[in-house]
Amino acid sequence: MTAVLERRETQNLWGRFCNWITSTENRLYIGWFGVLMIPTLLTATSVFIIAFIAAPPVDIDGIREPVSGSLLYGNNIISGGIIPTSAAIGLHFYPIWEAASIDEWLYNGGPYELIVLHFLLGVASYIWGVSGNLVFVWVCALGLRLHTPLRSQLLPQFS
Repeated sequence: MTAVLERRETQNLWGRFCNWITSTENRLYIGWFGVLMIPTLLTATSVFIIAFIAAPPVDIDGIREPVSGSLLYGNNIISGGIIPTSAAIGLHFYPIWEAASIDEWLYNGGPYELIVLHFLLGVASYIWGVSGNLVFVWVCALGLRLHTPLRSQLLPQFS
């Protein structure tokens, strides 16, 4: 029996991570935009579920009359919802670290803003990641003439 030994190149953790993210050998291709998209969409989804079930009432009008939208405060699946950010703080970025306490952040509708901003960032990264793939597909599908040396590098099977 003959054994073949190969010397593996040692890579640091960052190099292995970069190779894993950009590898097309994986069952699910993540890519660099997936590194941004997956955590932001998971954050938006998990905060939405938690807020839908257990968020405290929100002072939506700024008149100290809170409106409840979660299931634990008497709503059902149909009438429940995430209450928007309070009008008392205006249209401002209201992160958790800017509030005096978590209770204040919840009372002013912080989860709504967190959900919306993370969802928009996740969708934007998805669209940005897919657009690069779509451009290449359209170039190939429409039969646009690429410069010959570039075509032979990108599409060696058609040279």
